[in-house]
Amino acid sequence: MIRSELVIRVAERNPHLYARDVEAVIDSILDRIAGALADGDRVKLRGFGAFSTWTIKARTGRNPRSGACVEVAAKTSIHFSPSKLMRDRLN
Repeated sequence: MIRSELVIRVAERNPHLYARDVEAVIDSILDRIAGALADGDRVKLRGFGAFSTWTIKARTGRNPRSGACVEVAAKTSIHFSPSKLMRDRLN
């Protein structure tokens, strides 16, 4: 499901809301989650899961084509852990 499909489904379930209002709310929620992750916070949504950031250390990699050693810089990655309720719903 993409963001526009989410907006349409939420608007269909709530006929008293305009689609543009639903889109504004969803954009606001996603922006707040992204902002919290950018600040290094953890975001927990009860019954859904938790988003957190992981720091991947700098390392020496290898170019598969030439075999030369390449320095790979440190980076931050996003990790999602589903809640127990979500895992139970999927299984």
